Amino acid sequence: MGGEDKDAMTQVSVTIAGHIYRMACADGEEEHLQELARQFDERIEMLRQNFGEIGDQRLTIMAAITVADELAESRRQIVALEAEIADIKSNSTYVSSAQGEWADRLASSLNETAARIERVALDLNNSSR
Repeated sequence: MGGEDKDAMTQVSVTIAGHIYRMACADGEEEHLQELARQFDERIEMLRQNFGEIGDQRLTIMAAITVADELAESRRQIVALEAEIADIKSNSTYVSSAQGEWADRLASSLNETAARIERVALDLNNSSR
């Protein structure tokens, strides 16, 4: 009962589109939340400059939609990169397997060549006697 609450929430005030909002976040995440709010506020300000005063709610919705679009594009890129990584790993496994087979064939060929050389040497030794 006397211990600290591991899930303690901290209160942070952020300003978005000229309005101050009091928000809760995990302890230690205050700066991150404030930075996210600052980025979102900048996006709203950029939209305000592009479209004029069309209302805070509309600007906020437009900013949220652009963030959601960027998130969807980022997720699409992540899926594509994960597929590319899987393909590279698969090709790497194939190359390693092919190299192993090549090394096995080379070793077998060298063993056969060594055996032939030994037979020739043995034949030469027997014929010179």
